[in-house]
Parts: sequence; structure tokens; C-alpha cells
Amino acid sequence: MKLADKRWEVIKDLILDGPKRSDGKGRPWRDRGDVLEGILWILKTGAQWSHLPPMYPPYQTCHRRFQQCREQGVMQKAVEALARDLHERGGVDLSECFIDGSLCMAKKGGFCWQD
Repeated sequence: MKLADKRWEVIKDLILDGPKRSDGKGRPWRDRGDVLEGILWILKTGAQWSHLPPMYPPYQTCHRRFQQCREQGVMQKAVEALARDLHERGGVDLSECFIDGSLCMAKKGGFCWQD
């Protein structure tokens, strides 16, 4: 999955590079764009992290960075920034958004609301 350049420009400042050691030791962090593309591939396909294709950084790296971004609220900020950008370009009217639960699946034998 390739993130379009226009979309990357909107969110690139949200996806932070890792800290650099003052002694210069250790491995350099993988490119944040490549890691994000690996994360997006997993989110799009629903595959397990260990099934991430070799064209992306190691799945351990992508998973760790995804967890860090999620904990820091980066993923939510990225989605909001992309939605705001789309709205500003006239691509969507956010005043007419709503959550629809009609497509939610319920497991058989699950909790049932009773009056």
C-alpha cells in the first residue's frame, strides 16, 4: 500500500522519528514513511503482524511503532488531520457525519438487552 504524497504531507509532522543516542551507537530508526505503510497494510488487510510482506520493515518494528503511535494519540490525530484536509478541499461535509451501528455483527448467544 502506497500512501499518496499529498496525504503524507498532511501527516508527516505527526509521525515522529525516534530519539537519537548521544553516543551515536545503536541501529538507526527505520524510515517513518516505510513503517507507516507497513502499519497501513496491516490495518487494510486485517492480517496478522507476522504476515507483513518483506517489502515493508520487520513486523516487530511496525507493530512497536503502531503501539507507540496509538498510545500517544498519533493515529487519531492523523485521521483527524486527513479528514480536516479533505474537508478544506471540499471533499467531504463533516457536518453530516454520524455513526451507524447497522453493520455491527452480534455473536450468537451474546448479551441481550432486556427491559
